[in-house]
Amino acid sequence: MRVLSIVMLVLWVCSAAAAADALAQEDTATLWAALRAGGHVALVRHGATAGGAGDPPGFRLDDCATQRNLNDKGRAEARRLGDQFRGEDVAVGKLMSSQWCRCQETAALMDLGLVELSATFNNAFTLRDRVSELTAGARAIVAGWTESGTLVVVTHGANILPLTGVTPEEGGMVIVKPDPGSVAKLRTRRRPGDCHEQGIARHRRLRTGCRRGAVVRPAGDN
Repeated sequence: MRVLSIVMLVLWVCSAAAAADALAQEDTATLWAALRAGGHVALVRHGATAGGAGDPPGFRLDDCATQRNLNDKGRAEARRLGDQFRGEDVAVGKLMSSQWCRCQETAALMDLGLVELSATFNNAFTLRDRVSELTAGARAIVAGWTESGTLVVVTHGANILPLTGVTPEEGGMVIVKPDPGSVAKLRTRRRPGDCHEQGIARHRRLRTGCRRGAVVRPAGDN
């Protein structure tokens, strides 16, 4: 699996219900410090949803009532994450979203600015025959981010995985630091919590595994 052909600092973020031990707190502080420094991209997976994976048969992109949508937990997660961005004084340069309603609602509830919809972040699980195309478009946007603030993108787990090699749980995010002049590799640090190891890029000098006892979630949920 090809990941972003740039150096990335990947900070694993799981939901607020994750372990509250000293290591988790330290990694969380590192994450927010990186975002305050600017120039990063936050790839946010939409909040918790009802109804399992995918969308109901016959769903329509222009009709939210036909899609799998956020539940109350997901809406609370989105509001809380937006509050965290503001509380940590993170400057958001742009807020982008998949056209799927659960992503749009997550972005709107985060309330970090105007939401710019982008088809390249649309659901790669449903559009599995276009994964390479979607990933190439997303990779170009991430690699091209040079602004001083943070680019926040709300998308799907199936889109984040081919970009970074990791899948955050619903309501989680992965932070990447583009460096277009460098070779393909990952500098990886993850907050303790749920972790999916499939496709994680490894560098022989870096420790990239999840901590012992972490839950491995199945791929394919979006």
